[in-house]
Formats: sequence, C-alpha cells, structure tokens
Amino acid sequence: MKTTASQETIPKGLAGVALRLREGRATGWGVFHPGSWSMATAGMMLVVAAFLPWVYVSLTQGIIGEAFVLRGTDGPGVVTLALGFLALAGAFVPRRRLAIVHAAVPGVVVALVVLVQAWNIVTASVQTAWGAFLPGMGVVLAGGGAVILVRVAWTMARHSTDVPRTA
Repeated sequence: MKTTASQETIPKGLAGVALRLREGRATGWGVFHPGSWSMATAGMMLVVAAFLPWVYVSLTQGIIGEAFVLRGTDGPGVVTLALGFLALAGAFVPRRRLAIVHAAVPGVVVALVVLVQAWNIVTASVQTAWGAFLPGMGVVLAGGGAVILVRVAWTMARHSTDVPRTA
C-alpha cells in the first residue's frame, strides 16, 4: 500500500512506522511530528536531571569538610523523572494534539517545580548566609528541558497541518 502522508492514512503496525519514518525524513521533521526530536531530547534531559544534584548546601563544608548535596530523587526530582518519561513517550506519538499535551503538561509542571525550587534556594540563602544554598546541575538541566518542552508545545500548536492518522 503506497501512500503519502499528505493524501491518505498510514497503515497500522511496522509498515506504518517505516512509512512515517520515511515521510519524516523526506520533510526533515524527524520521526513522527515536528517536535519529536526536541521532545525526545528534553525528555531525556528531565530523566537525567532527576538523578543529578539539585541543591548544594555549603554550610556543612566547615563542619564535615564537604558540601551537603540534595539529589533530585530526594525530593522534586521524582516528579521530574516521571514527567521526563511522559515527554519522551510523547516524542513517538503520531497524533499532533496528543503530542502537544505530552509536551505542554510536563513542560509547565517541571517549570513550576524548578521555579519553586529556585525560590526555596534563594529564601534559604537569604535566611542563612548568602550563597549557603546553591543550585545544582539537576535543577538547571530540568529548567532547560522544561523550556524546550514548552517551546515545542507552542510551536506545534501554531502549526495548522495535522499529522496523518493511522488506519
């Protein structure tokens, strides 16, 4: 069954996946939709960020000789991990509206988590010694992933053409 993405529906199964891959390469948009590669990258950023340090507490450096580290899995990184997998799964969804949701929901929620975490770091630093609480690479990487996801969701929402549906 020879079809083009713009004219007819794509068959189910592996033939449909192969056809979508071919169509995506022809248009330069990647796997299934215009945001696939960006969503996969941002989803992996969120997954990796969950395991990195989110907060360095330098107050303990004088006591034990090293800074205390709060990892993402000790707190809000668990939410980031789950939403990272949701965004990664959305990269392989061939339906545009569902892909937009898979990008927007994790992007907005993780952005809120990062903003709350940044607020907590700043208020804790102000209450103790300035610079006693520092952001780690995990919170920075999660913020970057959230920005990419929100931008991809916004870009895909502005596109008027819909990705073909499976038969």
